[in-house]
Amino acid sequence: MSALLKVQDLRVNYGKVEAIHNISLEVGAGQIVTVIGPNGAGKTTSLAAIMGLLPSSGHIDFDGHVQRAANVEKRVIQGLALVPEKRDLFGEMSVEDNLLLGAFQRFRKGHRDQAQTMEEVFALFPRLAERRSQAAATMSGGERQMLAIGRALMGKPKLLMLDEPSLGLAPLIVREIFRIISGLRDRGVSILLVEQNARAALQVADYAYVLEMGAVAMQGPARELADDPRVVEAYLGLGSKHQAMLST
Repeated sequence: MSALLKVQDLRVNYGKVEAIHNISLEVGAGQIVTVIGPNGAGKTTSLAAIMGLLPSSGHIDFDGHVQRAANVEKRVIQGLALVPEKRDLFGEMSVEDNLLLGAFQRFRKGHRDQAQTMEEVFALFPRLAERRSQAAATMSGGERQMLAIGRALMGKPKLLMLDEPSLGLAPLIVREIFRIISGLRDRGVSILLVEQNARAALQVADYAYVLEMGAVAMQGPARELADDPRVVEAYLGLGSKHQAMLST
């Protein structure tokens, strides 16, 4: 499978502290790749660097384009999208207006398909259609997460990066979010998923990386890692077996 995203020897420094140490990873076209690991392992920092939000060293190749400097706008135009952990919605604006902002770069390039794309997002998230005139700040956590993903999809990304999409959500909503993530792959959207819910992430992903202390500690097909005793002991203990239900 061809690599849509190829990251080699990625390094990120915060002052004199190196937070990311020579991380290398790939996301193939049509794949869900997940990155799991403990808090502080560097998962969110890695996504921010790939998106161009943080300066980094190393090699980032996205869809045949070598990324030579931190430039978010350029990467969005190329087809890269990030849904951050905090969702970063415009709370006073309506659902519809938040979605339209997601199509801004396509509009600037001359595309006028935002109405059709919005209907596709509403088909994926019927709850957003019901609340299209509602202010984002008045929505539940699950609805805001749906809106954040929907806004990213308005830009028709080739690769969607999701940072902790299940964080703070009720189990039933988490299950719905993972169902939608799996459905996006079926629609041809590649996904790089950072997720604390390791069991559910490994259930839905094709390939997985385990980050520890800013470096890749393990990698492999997600189903193999889900059965690896080291991963089971560290991330999939008996107390988290209920998580498997959240991704089906």
